[in-house]
Amino acid sequence: MEPMTQAGIAQKPLAAIGFSPGAVPLLLQLQQAWDGVLIRWPSAEESPEAWLREVWPEVSGIVAIGACGLVLRLVAPLLGEKRSDPAVVVLDPQSRWVVPLLGSHGAGGDALAHALAGLLGATVVSTGHSSSQGGLALDAFGTAWGWRRGEGDWSALMVAAARQGAAGSLAVAQNGGEARWQGLEAARGLALQTNTAAMTISVHQGEGCRWHPPLLWLGMGCERHTSLSLLEELVDTSLAAEGLAPQGVAGLASCTRKGDEEALLALAARRGWPLRLYTAEQLSAVAVPHPSEVVAREMGTASVAEASALLAAGQAGTPGDKEAAPLPMDRLLVPKRIARSRSDQRGAATLAMALAERQWAPQRGSLHLVGSGPGALSLLTAEARRALAACSAWVGYGPYLDLLDPLRRPDQLRVEGRLTEEVGRCEEALALAREGLSVALISSGDSGIYGMAGLALELWWALPELDRPAFEVHPGVSALQMAAARVGAPLMHDFCTISLSDRLTPWPLIERRLRAAGEGDFVVALYNPRSQDRHWQLERARELLLAHRPPSTPVVLARQLSRPGESCSIHTLGTFPCEAVDMVTLVLVGNGQTREQEGWVLTPRGYLSAAGGG
Repeated sequence: MEPMTQAGIAQKPLAAIGFSPGAVPLLLQLQQAWDGVLIRWPSAEESPEAWLREVWPEVSGIVAIGACGLVLRLVAPLLGEKRSDPAVVVLDPQSRWVVPLLGSHGAGGDALAHALAGLLGATVVSTGHSSSQGGLALDAFGTAWGWRRGEGDWSALMVAAARQGAAGSLAVAQNGGEARWQGLEAARGLALQTNTAAMTISVHQGEGCRWHPPLLWLGMGCERHTSLSLLEELVDTSLAAEGLAPQGVAGLASCTRKGDEEALLALAARRGWPLRLYTAEQLSAVAVPHPSEVVAREMGTASVAEASALLAAGQAGTPGDKEAAPLPMDRLLVPKRIARSRSDQRGAATLAMALAERQWAPQRGSLHLVGSGPGALSLLTAEARRALAACSAWVGYGPYLDLLDPLRRPDQLRVEGRLTEEVGRCEEALALAREGLSVALISSGDSGIYGMAGLALELWWALPELDRPAFEVHPGVSALQMAAARVGAPLMHDFCTISLSDRLTPWPLIERRLRAAGEGDFVVALYNPRSQDRHWQLERARELLLAHRPPSTPVVLARQLSRPGESCSIHTLGTFPCEAVDMVTLVLVGNGQTREQEGWVLTPRGYLSAAGGG
């Protein structure tokens, strides 16, 4: 599994070191959980000091399994600049406690600690003021929201935030970018201001500490074989002249005929900016303040720089299946500028800048499909816990989020929707991920079994490749598995699942599948069996299955599994009470060999018969 970058864990590899044989099991777990993790095993001949010195500049974080004092003495000689040192997190060998020792904010130590806690079922021991008080680490939280940190005396800001406590509020100004962080419980003690503020969120540079959301689009045109140095000089001088921060740039835009221009491609690669390309026809449809007949004769459009900047800024945040509308000209922050070569350069270039209404940074974001299990937190998989800990936003149906809420930190956004609004929830989760956030889209059970994974993948496929955030599915325990565990071993032979909801599947097709399951003698798990509006389908399913198996076939009714009010009862196919079944009940129907005995249900696989045991 790749490191989750958006909660603050950088893309450099992770390192782990153990000092005693008792650390080996934890090191093995880390080796399985993190791709490319660098491990120093307790039996290594190389000394811990030498190993740490070697990996220190190459890794994003170091997980040390041992005593805090020992680790502190080992890393003390390696400490340099706070913003460049890796995070150091300490685990005890029994994986009970996780301590962010160094780099808890800027280096992502807190995020790494919470990811480890989710993976191992440990408890994070935070000693930093912000973390221990449930507040925002002002020098680090913006990374989780897709922003880039700018200049400022961040150490002084953190001291001021710690001192103000309950005595007052710290002034924060925001001029653009995702603003839902303001409603977080962790944001208490921060006062939004429009004038002077201790911290500012804006694309503009200025005094004080600043976070820069990706809102600026740079439209560029250039002559063939223009020098890279000319493009870079034009960008840098234009940004500086307007007081705009390079960290606020979302990407570059130009026309398709410049898609192979070496200098433009090199600029995008060097700055880490995506490049959007538009056809001459698309650009010609945009009203711009400075059209050019010369450019029109050469390129087939009267504007490249201004038109592409406005188009890209308007397209940011637009779903992939909708046509992007260009922004009005008043969103053009910087009209077209022209730069021509000097003696040591070639060519000429134009540049314009537009301000998007919604931030855009899918290359920083990720969408995680999380299966929350039947309901009890103890049934969450370690991978699901790790994903939830690392994500900055949780999106899901309200009751599912309620079950997980004890795990949600005050700095994590909760976005809830109604039961039948699956498409809207998926679109919202994808939109947040495209803004640069790490987003958990939550389903009950397993997200790939009647959950959100399929819909999310369809919508993700519909996006242009440039607009796609990272996509990962994390498995969960399905109600089918939980019901089987409650009654013994009813799934020991071939089985299938069928949803009786005809909201998305025509009922004739559902009947066809029920007949096939009956003819094939499958154990059948019926999902979505009965609701207030759909009360006859379950009885019809019983009739179809009775045509292929006896009325005495065991049937399990499992309701609210692992949640308050759980019930699990065993009946027969001929007599089970349909009226007792609802949408939170799983109906498990045995096959021709399934039997019930002493309150347990078994579908034999045939081991004893094959061994001659009867």
